[in-house]
Amino acid sequence: MPTRPDLRIASLRRDYLAGRRTPRGVLAEILARIPQHADDHIFIHALSAAELEPYLAALDGRDPASLPLYGVPFVIKDNIDLAGVPTTAACPAFAYQPVESAQVVARLIAAGALPVGKGNLDQFATGLVGARSPYGATRNAYNPDYVSGGSSGGSAVAVAHGLASFSLGTDTAGSGRVPAAFNALVGVKPSKGLLSTRGVVPACRSLDCVSIFALDTADADAVLAVAAGFDAADAYARELPLAAADTPPRFRFGVPAAAQLEFCGDEEMPARFAAAVAQMVAAGGEAVTIDFTPFAEAARLLYEGPWVAERYAAIEDFIRSQPQALLPVTRAIIEPGGQLGAVAAFKAQYRLLELKRQADAILAGVDFILTPTAPRAYRLAEVDAEPIRLNSNLGLYTNFMNLLDYAALAVPGEGLLSSGLPWGVTLFAAAGSDRRLLAFGARFAAAAPPSIELLVCGAHLSGLPLNHQLTERGATLLSATRTAPHYRFYALAGGPPLRPGLIRDEANGAAIEVEVWSMPLAELGSFVAGIPAPLGIGSVELADGRWIKGFICEGHIVTSATDITACGGWRAYLASR
Repeated sequence: MPTRPDLRIASLRRDYLAGRRTPRGVLAEILARIPQHADDHIFIHALSAAELEPYLAALDGRDPASLPLYGVPFVIKDNIDLAGVPTTAACPAFAYQPVESAQVVARLIAAGALPVGKGNLDQFATGLVGARSPYGATRNAYNPDYVSGGSSGGSAVAVAHGLASFSLGTDTAGSGRVPAAFNALVGVKPSKGLLSTRGVVPACRSLDCVSIFALDTADADAVLAVAAGFDAADAYARELPLAAADTPPRFRFGVPAAAQLEFCGDEEMPARFAAAVAQMVAAGGEAVTIDFTPFAEAARLLYEGPWVAERYAAIEDFIRSQPQALLPVTRAIIEPGGQLGAVAAFKAQYRLLELKRQADAILAGVDFILTPTAPRAYRLAEVDAEPIRLNSNLGLYTNFMNLLDYAALAVPGEGLLSSGLPWGVTLFAAAGSDRRLLAFGARFAAAAPPSIELLVCGAHLSGLPLNHQLTERGATLLSATRTAPHYRFYALAGGPPLRPGLIRDEANGAAIEVEVWSMPLAELGSFVAGIPAPLGIGSVELADGRWIKGFICEGHIVTSATDITACGGWRAYLASR
């Protein structure tokens, strides 16, 4: 479970204007934290202090209000050029050093953003898992046993761990959305041609988009406003003015028929997606059942049709001269594309246009369509054992998007799964609707049921005897974290179940491992009524400085309880008994 500093753009801007933080201080903190995540394989190249200096010097003496992204740190997927830093596409033998940055990177830097480094990826952006890299499999920010999602895994996990405010990925088949879902981020898959792809190593050049990962829709909108812009030097650029972000009080959204939803055996996701549909209804929407058939068939065309040949064309000279330089799974996917013929390509184009006509007619009846972002997440070990089929499963709700020329937005769902992983949903609509989708995404987030953050430290922790008192009330896990270092921890007499007591002691306290849950407000009263003395609910300070409601204990118990502060948490104490 990631713990991260507040790097939201609005927070940075307030602090810069008030003089509480400086870009140099923020970047110094990030550089100090990057080595802590070496085993997560987030970066292919993290910029050194010397490499960062020219970017920081460019902000010296500037008014923070003068640039929209002043001092905002960001990460760049390593198939996108940053001047003076090698671009590898996760293939060392392919690496080259660009003399100028990709056009979209240059726009962001000109607006004051600060590049932190180049993010790891599935080699040549071929994969949705984040595990197909000679630089190591990027580990999920919430549960390192699971895939990060790909191909933009490094970009997403960097933001999830607080090593950047936002990041750039690319998205051909879902690479800007699947990692967003698996790491609790907003993922913008813009309309094709809205963001320049000049300076991007192509995967399927006719389909590629530069994508954006952000902490919330407001940040994503701020970055999109800077990054978007017609680039006459990019043959695939289109003049697509960003539509107004206004949304009607009432709206209609499409939902695939229940029989057409696929979750690949995940038992939790059907109920989670149903809850997301209810949340969108609470935001003012009317759910309309739609036939998902043309979208699903278009999704299959991407890898079962001749578009694999476009991946081959992107690196034709390299794969012919150095086929052994590719990872076996990457080569197995791309190399057969060299054998596909023009007849198959034309036939697929004909079928795609027929499917688009059907899909557009369905979309015309609603403001947008809502789907899961991915059917489920897989463990790294599962993907290692079956890399092709499981990777394909992850694209069930994403592969069709660029083929059908739609804009898409991935947003986090409420709470975490029992695995500790986030999950998410995707909104999509016609090209040019990017900002409108962000506005709908903001409404979705605002319509989450009223809840309260509740800290637990003992028998209510995940998997322990009283956890059911949370889950039965619809509570969802938000994070595993620590208190501020100001608490003593005691094992109370009695039981079962065994219970601890948390008492504030600023002079002699320590940080204690806890969980933070989201409890529906309507259920809080019945929960609190069942808490026995000497326990109660009060305010507890977290390691990040926030105060939230949580379990505390009356001070008189210190004479009859066992001090277990040195264990650092209830699980560690139980393991020591």
